[in-house]
Amino acid sequence: MTNRKTALVTGASDGIGAEFSDILAGLDYNVILVARREDKLNELSDKLNNLYDVDCTVIPADLSEPQAAQKLFDLTQDKNLEVDLLINNAGLLHNGYFTDLDLAEQERMIAVNVLALTSITHLFANIMATRGKGCILNISSLAAWMAIPNQNVYAASKAYVLSFTQALADEMLANSSGVSVTALCPGYTATKMMDNPAQGAKLRIPPTMMMSAREVAEAGIKGCLSGKSIVVPGVANKITAAVVRLFSKRLLTKLVGSFYRSKMQ
Repeated sequence: MTNRKTALVTGASDGIGAEFSDILAGLDYNVILVARREDKLNELSDKLNNLYDVDCTVIPADLSEPQAAQKLFDLTQDKNLEVDLLINNAGLLHNGYFTDLDLAEQERMIAVNVLALTSITHLFANIMATRGKGCILNISSLAAWMAIPNQNVYAASKAYVLSFTQALADEMLANSSGVSVTALCPGYTATKMMDNPAQGAKLRIPPTMMMSAREVAEAGIKGCLSGKSIVVPGVANKITAAVVRLFSKRLLTKLVGSFYRSKMQ
């Protein structure tokens, strides 16, 4: 189909990113799949092509590397790929005491969660505004609503994503750009982030407190395509986002810190 829209998904190889890709392919989008592991991307590409007969473009990329965003953007331009929907899903997480965690890994987390997301958004927002249409979905977190000891850099990076996205959404609307910008703020989600030795301590979170990656992705796409600036999926997460505003930041930080330390192993 010549008039089929195209979505670009970072962090597409598994978890929420893979669910975003599957849902969008089911909605008849061609999909640009971006992540570090080319083998996983190729597997997903074959699956989506077989299930939905859409075009999938695989772009392996490590978004923590210098100029990674520009290289990704240039590749899409070289391939004449017009991105209608951008999903900045790639993200890193580390649990543990700040002084114990490796500094280089925390710098990588900031590079991916903050710098790459900002740069990719800038590059594609500009070209979308020139065309007068487009959607951008930035993945933040429920962690953005509070300071989280033992997960402090991650939570701070997601607070940046939420603030940045809210402000950009207002700018794009005020400029009548035709581009909508949405922040998705999921809570605990059943992905490898909940059990990954490479990211420090494991959090023992009861399954009843977690949403599935599919549920989160569905809520994000629905909210994004309807033009919402913030999406908090799940009733429990909505209640949490509302309740945390009732506490002082100092008290909330102490409570959350105590909770996280009790769940780390």
